[in-house]
Amino acid sequence: MPAPLKLIDTTPQLPETADAVVIGGGIVGVFAAYYLARRGLKVALVEKGRIGAEQSSRNWGWCRQQNRDARELPMATKSLDLWERFAAESGEDTGFRRCGLFYLSNSEEELAGWARWRDFALTVGVTTHMLDSAEATERGRATGKPWKGGVFSPTDGTADPASAAPAVARAILKIGGTVHQSCAARGIETEGGRLSGVVTEHGTIRTKTAVLAGGAWASSFCRQFGIRFPQASVRSSILAVSPGAIGLPDALHTAAVSVTRRRDGGYTLAISGRGRVDPTPQQLRFAPQFLPMFARRWRSLAPGGLEGFRSGHESLTHWSLDAPTPMERMRILDPAVDKDTIRLTHSRALDLLPDLKNTSITAAWAGYIDSTPDGVPGIGEIAAVPGFILAAGFSGHGFGIGPGAGHLVADIVTGHEPIVDPRPYHPDRFRKSAWGQVADF
Repeated sequence: MPAPLKLIDTTPQLPETADAVVIGGGIVGVFAAYYLARRGLKVALVEKGRIGAEQSSRNWGWCRQQNRDARELPMATKSLDLWERFAAESGEDTGFRRCGLFYLSNSEEELAGWARWRDFALTVGVTTHMLDSAEATERGRATGKPWKGGVFSPTDGTADPASAAPAVARAILKIGGTVHQSCAARGIETEGGRLSGVVTEHGTIRTKTAVLAGGAWASSFCRQFGIRFPQASVRSSILAVSPGAIGLPDALHTAAVSVTRRRDGGYTLAISGRGRVDPTPQQLRFAPQFLPMFARRWRSLAPGGLEGFRSGHESLTHWSLDAPTPMERMRILDPAVDKDTIRLTHSRALDLLPDLKNTSITAAWAGYIDSTPDGVPGIGEIAAVPGFILAAGFSGHGFGIGPGAGHLVADIVTGHEPIVDPRPYHPDRFRKSAWGQVADF
């Protein structure tokens, strides 16, 4: 039962030239292409499979400031405004709404951490409300349980993972960009040390600018040209249930399970941070750089199986530009669901919110969440190949901050004043250790 996804049409002919080529049709790639096209550039978006078919349609749909790492918070704040503006600008519906995000806890340590974040957020103009026991228990009455406290972030919200990236792709087509599905980018070409073209399975597009928004495939793509980008993926499994539950919050997080209302009135259920680590050659290569991340989050992770080897997104293979690549053999990363996690998630959700017993499981799916050593994305031009822009490693945060990341990419390409300070995201930082730099949330 795959993740739900709306499909869009493909531009029939590949252009010979473009001002910019965006590689990867996830939420970051489509927003990068959209903002570039809005600035008058001739843009081609190439995607090896379907628009939004990998992690961009397999996440919870949360668009949050709450508990963001300080480096990502400015982008999260800008992104919320951009989610709203996109609908007005384009006439397309991503399902975004500021429903507010609700957190409950019976852990004094967790509540103290949220309070510290609230105090920090106030210094940058972000308001979040700490709830005492009575307020949390009343607002969380659907659980039927008492709570020590909680948080409500009223300006945060959700968008629809099934339709968001396709909606942005349709907007790209409206303003003159092209969208090419089932069109894998095999590599890049250079002239005089500068990027000069993107080689796809259907031909070469001459361009001076390429944006790599390849999600879990980005590191292996970079490796083909001697660019070292440390990246590792975790397999996460979540499920959806049918409509039928009454009086539940739109978006609720607890340590045990998180619940998000879907557009059809059903709910997405997940356990935050839980995942399987499927060993791959790439993970072994970058293992030393990920020790700080693993030391912080090992309690949520469990050993996986051979899914990573079968998928091919983290191999150390070097491929030819004139022959099929691993991306053409695996058009869409659709790994096996961790059935134990699905059973545990469903059981915890029924215990947390008894009215979910009036629903049934409609789908369950898995996806690969790609991460960097510090849990913050890599966004910036690669100095070794002028004209080659990296935008990957979003570490499970990419959906919510996709509009801001895409806008920042467009700023970098066109030389506009950046929407946020780009320095915390630049890939050059991966040359240093991530000890003491791992994102808090």
